[in-house]
Amino acid sequence: MATWNSRGLRGSALEEYINRTNEKYLENHLALIQKIPTPITPITIDKESRHITLAYFDQKSTVDYIGAVQGIPVCFDAKECHTDTFPLANIHEHQVKFMESFEEQGGIAFFLISYTGREEFYYLQFSVLKKFWERKEQGGRKSFRYEELDPSFILHTKGGLLVPYLDGIQKDLERRD
Repeated sequence: MATWNSRGLRGSALEEYINRTNEKYLENHLALIQKIPTPITPITIDKESRHITLAYFDQKSTVDYIGAVQGIPVCFDAKECHTDTFPLANIHEHQVKFMESFEEQGGIAFFLISYTGREEFYYLQFSVLKKFWERKEQGGRKSFRYEELDPSFILHTKGGLLVPYLDGIQKDLERRD
């Protein structure tokens, strides 16, 4: 069974940036996106700080965020990458299957990747991830390189929005037509 410990706090800055962006989108009536908590069962709790220091996951999580943008169902997962090579091991098969089913139902699924070394946020369309995933499944690379990505999906901070992923969704929709 998978367990969680303090390493689980990786990505918390990215999560905070996304949460603040979600608040701005809600305030402006542009989107309603909620963080999906990962169900855990605590094993060890630090009595002084009352923080969970060891726990196990009750079930596999699907995505980090889900909601609607102007009536369009949206789900996405947030990932951090410290180098220019993103290991596909950071994405799980059940996530890919969930996102595939989500898109089959008319929703938009994607990944937000924080390239920390570049201080960039990237909107990765599910269709692009799926190509990398299928390449891996057929015995190819088990990762993808930054250079393989379309630079037009880099998200630039603007107007108080730290991770303006609606720009990525708009571009994604335009490419689907």
